[in-house]
Amino acid sequence: MSNWQSDKAWSDRFIPEIKSIVGPWLLVPSSLEQDRTEAADLVVLKAAAMTIACRIRRPGFIAKYRNQFTIRCHRDSGAKTELAKITEGWGDWMFYGHSSATHQYLDLWYLLDLSAWRAHLIRDRNQIRRGTIANGDGTEFAWFDITSFPASPPLVIACSEIEHNQLQAESAAG
Repeated sequence: MSNWQSDKAWSDRFIPEIKSIVGPWLLVPSSLEQDRTEAADLVVLKAAAMTIACRIRRPGFIAKYRNQFTIRCHRDSGAKTELAKITEGWGDWMFYGHSSATHQYLDLWYLLDLSAWRAHLIRDRNQIRRGTIANGDGTEFAWFDITSFPASPPLVIACSEIEHNQLQAESAAG
C-alpha cells in the first residue's frame, strides 16, 4: 500500500464523525410557508453540489499548532497538490481536525470557508501569518494561522466549542 493510500485509509476512519459534525451546518429550518405547503421541515443550505476538503492531523500537534491549519503544497512526484486545487477554486469548505491520542475521535476541529480563505489571500495577504514546512517524505505543507485572518469575511464557520471560546478571545486581543 502506498503512503497516500495508507494516509487516506487512516484519515477515512474519521469520516463518520466529520459527517456528524458538518451535517448540522448544511441544514437549516424551513420557512413556515415551506412547512405548510411543501412538507419541508429542513432545507439543505446549498442546493448545488458542495465539496468539503478534509484533513486530519495525527496526534501530538495540538499543543504547538492549535491555531494553524495546513494544506499540502508540494509533492516531489509533481502531482497536483491540495493547495493548487483549492487555489484554482475547487472546494467550498475545509474540515480540519486533530486526532486524539487513541486515534478514535477528534480532539479539536475547525470548519473553514475556502471562499473566505481565497478572498483573504487576495486582499489581506500581508496580514496572514503563514509559511511552509517540509514533511520529510517528499511533501511540503503550507501552514496558516487562523487567528491572523481578518474577521470579515469569516474564515471559521464552526469549531470545537472549547476552541471557539479561545479563538474569539485571541481574535479580540488582536
